[in-house]
Amino acid sequence: MSGERSDLGVRLAGGVQVLFTALGYSSMMEVKLRSGRRVDVMGINEKGHILVAEVKSGAADFRSDGKWHEYLEFCDGFYFAVADDFPLDLLPEDQGLIIADPYHAEILRPSQDFKLNAARRKNVTLRFARQAAERLRQFSG
Repeated sequence: MSGERSDLGVRLAGGVQVLFTALGYSSMMEVKLRSGRRVDVMGINEKGHILVAEVKSGAADFRSDGKWHEYLEFCDGFYFAVADDFPLDLLPEDQGLIIADPYHAEILRPSQDFKLNAARRKNVTLRFARQAAERLRQFSG
């Protein structure tokens, strides 16, 4: 995740990735969207279903973030991912909720189904694949 992300945020994102893997999704942190925004964690399953988790390390992190609404048009399911001591009453009740720690995460509230259209799904999937390939190239060489 980017340098501005808190250590707790990075650790929680790791727990979200464990959950996404258990649900059958391949995931990656810090996926850049066509809009230029970056989602904290994105997962894609074998059917092309796309999940996004916006990790919040604390109340101040949530209060200072007004961009999460922009992510809804790039996924089939959206979740806030927070630690178990996060004040849950701050979060919108109509969005999915994941409670996470560095090693595990659990869905407390399911996401709405946003149903991406085919063109947007293709764009997001290709961006995900290209970013994953670039990271692998950088890592291996």
